[in-house]
Amino acid sequence: MNNVVQAHNVKAQSVWNAAGGRYDEISRNIADAIEHAVARLQPETGERILDLATGTGWGSRLIAQRFPGVKVTGADIADVMLDYARSTAAKEELDIDYRHADAESLPFADRSFDGVISTFGVMFVGKPEAAVTELARVVRPGGRVVLATWKHDSNVFNLFGVMKKFMPPPPQPPPPSPFAWGRYERLNELLGADFELEFEEGTNVYRYASGKQGWDLFVNHYGPSKTLAASLDDARRAELERDFVAWHETFKKGLGYEQARQYIITRGRRR
Repeated sequence: MNNVVQAHNVKAQSVWNAAGGRYDEISRNIADAIEHAVARLQPETGERILDLATGTGWGSRLIAQRFPGVKVTGADIADVMLDYARSTAAKEELDIDYRHADAESLPFADRSFDGVISTFGVMFVGKPEAAVTELARVVRPGGRVVLATWKHDSNVFNLFGVMKKFMPPPPQPPPPSPFAWGRYERLNELLGADFELEFEEGTNVYRYASGKQGWDLFVNHYGPSKTLAASLDDARRAELERDFVAWHETFKKGLGYEQARQYIITRGRRR
């Protein structure tokens, strides 16, 4: 076992690795929200910026492209996704340092970064308090953090609700919900002691031609749904597909389907 990843996070690493570089298509579909977060971070020349839970590197590439002179690091638990991020950055001739890292135990010195950004990434950690402690540790005083997190009642939450009945019962006590990061009370609880916080809401719009297209995207490109589908027998997998398609087809709009997905941008300045 790679000692970069803590034992309790090995399963999560496997889940996020499941789609590999194909996850980049998920990032393409949330690119407007990633842009929103980067706009609120506003990196400056000479700054050191960490894209935490970078995945296939969409956010880190955006920063490197838009803000020359910024030193960009991308970190993620999923090493297979990082391989894609490295190769894509090399093809685009972008100078980005990608590091295999567990968000709950980062391999960076105290006060290493002027800013940290995480777009729908750190919200999925197994131990939120540990991850926030690390966030606070690696950001210099006066530095900032920007997070994009799906709202607790968003359509991404509802998407996981479709999958929930096909998942095995959670361990007891159950792990923390990633969607708790979509509540202002929880964000203040997690981050308020170390950061002066400001908030802003946004909506990502996912447009698609059919419910089947939505299924194909998530079963092939998104680790949690791909892993779930692979764990089921043929009959249950077919049932999951039927439910997935039917839910996606509740969003009929004009020429196809349009699903609004609500999120929160949190910006914090390190005390």
